[in-house]
Amino acid sequence: MSYVNPDPDPDRTTGLEPGGGVPPGETPPAESSMPEAGPREPGATSRGWAATPLTLILLLVLLIAVGLLGYALVLIR
Repeated sequence: MSYVNPDPDPDRTTGLEPGGGVPPGETPPAESSMPEAGPREPGATSRGWAATPLTLILLLVLLIAVGLLGYALVLIR
């Protein structure tokens, strides 16, 4: 398989001056490898954390804190 350079050949590209410049009034070649942004979706905004995951995380943190506190009390005795 041979390598194909994706850049246009400056000798065969229309609208380019020597050295690769673009004269006034000319549009440079389009970039085909860059995806464009899609339409804005109004309902796709972030609304923060939902109540259930936040509650579960807080319960887990509380459980770990109580466990560490109990472990510390056992070590002190």
